[in-house]
Amino acid sequence: WGQSRVVYRKSFVSGGVQYDDYGHGTHVAGILAGNGSSSSMPGSLHILKGIAPNANLLDLRVLDKNGASTDSAVIAAIQQAIQLKSQYNVRVINLSLGRPLYESCSLDPLCQAVEAAWRNGIVVVTAAGNLGRNGYATVLSPGNSPHAITVGAMKTLETYPRTDDLIASYSSKGPTYLDLTVKPDLVAPGNLMVSLLAPGSTLAAQYPANIVYPSYYTGSTNSGTAKYLRLSGTSMATPVVSGTVALMLQKNPSLSPDTIKARLMKTATKNFPAYSTATDPTTGQTYTSTYDLFTVGAGYLDIYAALSNTDVANGSAASPSVLYNPLTQWASLVTGTNVVWGSGSGWGTNVVWGSTVLVNGTNVVWGSNVVWGSNVVWGSNVVWGSNVVWGSTSGYGEN
Repeated sequence: WGQSRVVYRKSFVSGGVQYDDYGHGTHVAGILAGNGSSSSMPGSLHILKGIAPNANLLDLRVLDKNGASTDSAVIAAIQQAIQLKSQYNVRVINLSLGRPLYESCSLDPLCQAVEAAWRNGIVVVTAAGNLGRNGYATVLSPGNSPHAITVGAMKTLETYPRTDDLIASYSSKGPTYLDLTVKPDLVAPGNLMVSLLAPGSTLAAQYPANIVYPSYYTGSTNSGTAKYLRLSGTSMATPVVSGTVALMLQKNPSLSPDTIKARLMKTATKNFPAYSTATDPTTGQTYTSTYDLFTVGAGYLDIYAALSNTDVANGSAASPSVLYNPLTQWASLVTGTNVVWGSGSGWGTNVVWGSTVLVNGTNVVWGSNVVWGSNVVWGSNVVWGSNVVWGSTSGYGEN
């Protein structure tokens, strides 16, 4: 328990600070691969483990103390991971970050870096972004990459059953700006997630009400030294999927990135309500979410089903694009050539995305009241850590 599983560290942040002074990466890493040692003590009621507690980690730091970065830093980190693949058996890259889109993915340097990792046999899992309250086409780069597994956020309502889980209204929606790629690819728990706290970090200082003391997992009234923090966002959902990828590779190291992505999407749960609402307690504004494939993708991550599936993708699992017809209000899936979707052998589009959102297997009913997101006109060139603080000044996610 005392031995670090961080096998390599490098900072790409100006100044070269080696520790996580923002706190975002530590929280994400805990969700992905925490071993629970910080919550394992006499009297513990809960041991707070990550999804893949036996995974080793490479700490490639790209966010500064304010949670900001640059394209060049993120690209350099991805390139470093590719270079280290053989030495450390790098199989999955988690990118809980994003920035607005300015150009087609084919020209976007972040997308090109993601594609390079994919071509080198590395799974890339990205956050969709937290602009869903602005409407559709709010997915961030590099989540617009067809080769990435782009993840939206669900809220579990802090109950054990999955049946009452709902989409987080802030979870960014597709299709992607310019390319109209179907995103997210799937959704996973990301709201009010408890994970590791980086001591002295910016996030811990900004949101003291989100600090989780030992009384949370021991039941004791003694607060003790806090080692955990509660955050919300697609950043927190992304490592849930990355951890699942690690488990899939632990079970079968020969799996390709395309087979992994296809299995995750096919086995994702397709059962959702028609819509749900969330009210911001600060502003009183109510947001309505519709459970179409631009909101929930292929469905809600099912870890057990993904691990149990044995299907093989013999083609690319690149996310399809859509052609929208405003007269019929249908958006038709365009899968392209050499792509597994719709090719038969269990990969029919109505199987992967669910028959409730598709008509005739390829068409999406997409209402005329579509609101396009504001990221279309953003002018910032900064990459931000994609955690969200919606609803209150305490930094809590949606209730």
